[in-house]
Amino acid sequence: MKVHTTRKLLFIFLAALVAAVFGAGCASVPLAPKEKDVVSKSFTPTPGKSQIYVYRNESMGGALPMTVAVDDRILGRTAPKTYLWWEGEPGEHTVASHTENVSELNIKTEPGKLYFIWQEVKMGVWAARSLLQQVDEATGKTAVMECELSR
Repeated sequence: MKVHTTRKLLFIFLAALVAAVFGAGCASVPLAPKEKDVVSKSFTPTPGKSQIYVYRNESMGGALPMTVAVDDRILGRTAPKTYLWWEGEPGEHTVASHTENVSELNIKTEPGKLYFIWQEVKMGVWAARSLLQQVDEATGKTAVMECELSR
């Protein structure tokens, strides 16, 4: 009798867990105005400035928005198929993704250049994790074009 009750409780727990995961849906983050999305996708650097794009072009971990910071200043949050765009002074910068873990990427930027960072989503213990990876310009531009600009 006790084994049957334990199995029943385990089944109820697993059913509730599955319902919570699928019922959570995808995270939503505020999107930037369409005009700003169009401007950032022109990929035209401002003279003397550098630009960093952090994109999340996959659906894994969709229920969890992920906070991104540049040099300890929050840039915004990403959700599936979104990206963030930063324009600033050239030099050394630290980009960080805050989820179940903190993934950091140190990057040295030059004036008039574009940099693309993929916010790869990984399976975590309690929630999704992320791993920031710099990608080449062609890969980054293609991925950003699949996404919408988050604020």
